[in-house]
Amino acid sequence: MELRNYLIKYANDVLSGEIVACEKHKWACLRFLNDLEREKLKQFPYVFNENKALRFLKWMTKFKHTKGPLRGTPIVPAPIQIFIFSNVYGWEHYKTGYRRFSLGYWQVGRKNAKSQTLSCVGSYEASALGEGMAEVYIGATKKEQANIIFNEMSAQIRNSEFKDKFQTKYGKIEHLKSNSTIVSLSKEDNKKGDGFNPQAGLIDEYHLHETTEVYDVILTGMGARSQPLLFIITTAGNDLNKPCYTVEYDYVSKILNPNIPIENDNYFVMINELDKGDDIRDERNWIKANPIAASHDEGIAYLRKMMQRASDVPSYMKTFLTKNMNVWVDAKDNGYMKMDKWNACGETSPTDLTGRECYVGVDLSKKIDLTSVSFVFPAPDGTYDVRSHSFLPEEALKERENTDKVPYSMWVEDGHLTATPGDVVDYNYIEHYVEIIAQENGWKVVEIDYDPYNATHFASNMQYKGYKTVEISQSMKVLSEPTSFFRECVFEKKIRHNNNPVLTWAISNAIEKSDPQGNIMLDKQKSKDRIDPIASTIFAFVRAMVDEGPSINDHIASQEFSF
Repeated sequence: MELRNYLIKYANDVLSGEIVACEKHKWACLRFLNDLEREKLKQFPYVFNENKALRFLKWMTKFKHTKGPLRGTPIVPAPIQIFIFSNVYGWEHYKTGYRRFSLGYWQVGRKNAKSQTLSCVGSYEASALGEGMAEVYIGATKKEQANIIFNEMSAQIRNSEFKDKFQTKYGKIEHLKSNSTIVSLSKEDNKKGDGFNPQAGLIDEYHLHETTEVYDVILTGMGARSQPLLFIITTAGNDLNKPCYTVEYDYVSKILNPNIPIENDNYFVMINELDKGDDIRDERNWIKANPIAASHDEGIAYLRKMMQRASDVPSYMKTFLTKNMNVWVDAKDNGYMKMDKWNACGETSPTDLTGRECYVGVDLSKKIDLTSVSFVFPAPDGTYDVRSHSFLPEEALKERENTDKVPYSMWVEDGHLTATPGDVVDYNYIEHYVEIIAQENGWKVVEIDYDPYNATHFASNMQYKGYKTVEISQSMKVLSEPTSFFRECVFEKKIRHNNNPVLTWAISNAIEKSDPQGNIMLDKQKSKDRIDPIASTIFAFVRAMVDEGPSINDHIASQEFSF
């Protein structure tokens, strides 16, 4: 069977359930199938080169297992490895022939050939791509961790047909023909990356890294290479303040999620983990996090042993969950919205809102950050239409694009975001936007509802222009009911929106917090990325949800009612 057809069958078997896999594994397969369809589109500059994918897979078979029951026998790539590295090495730019993916992330349970896989990647990158004097770095926080891959790679080479093409000495593996080198790089080395020119960076167990220092040293040194690769293989961890979780895991999960408008065509992602609600004692679920280990008897026996230990020693359960089931055990189940429910409320042909009354929510935030304005239109039948627009300083746009890892520039081009002149958002620009957008579309602004932070001058100006303004107190007492009710309306499809990707992204970022009485509100501190668009929507919803006609509005506006 041709490799392309094999991969298509594999992806379809995963999606159909023929191959048991977690949700994010399924998303990775869906992404691959979608990419094959995108080959036909002019705006997608990549093609799948089967020969380049096969070249790496054949390279893997030239090495032998260095430990375990298969020690001394040739490596045969497992189906998950075939899928992952066919993607990493098979996709190329149709003009240059350079590879598509410069970044890779694979999260998988322990004993699933992580070290073996990275070792094959490292020796291949040093010798097989025609990159003269390639530099390959094995990144870790401690030298001992980095040397796990280094020693595995050295052992693979020593017992292969390539043993005369490499030499290992003085803590360095050198490919003799090209003068390429493979070395360990740890934070302990106190190296800043000056003069580095990495062809490839391999990071094992990224969940152990306290900072992004090693990651950054490798990534920033790759600028001179035509087709570099930074590849992370890791298990889950139990410290949610470390960058593997706070930065990478959250971001790559969104790349895979078809319900979130985040794309990165240069980042390959595979995550093998238990799904929420899976019974960890049901052995049929184990393969989700262990696509290699749980595929053979020895691996199942090992997982049973670890499961038994976790049952006998409760304090070990956290280790079993993170290392063997690949679950971020301290991850709080407090994401605000189910994104499939939100996307189901999107309209292909947006409702005509001409002549409709609306409540305007404004979250001004800091002048150097995202500022958002949302419009909520209550309808007589108890449904609501939502529109949103955001603003970002033009001079900060590129910096924010890099730090937030979202396509702000594309959102500007598509009209969902405005880049305001200068290095801060001019609030006069927001005032003008509210006036113009309402006039152009025939919207009737009932009032402007705002977070008082940084908004005193804005509110005064809007009052002077004849708008009614209402300060929305940022308290759980005020925000709990509208925050809950807005979500209920989404679940019941009583919300209609126009698929604004900035708002959708913000909702996917939103984390809720609660008090002992069960009240909730969005938590800006714990939300990993910006939530201003959904915050401004909730501000408007505070008022729109109680719009029952002039009498109740008059009451709310009176001194008898306050927030």
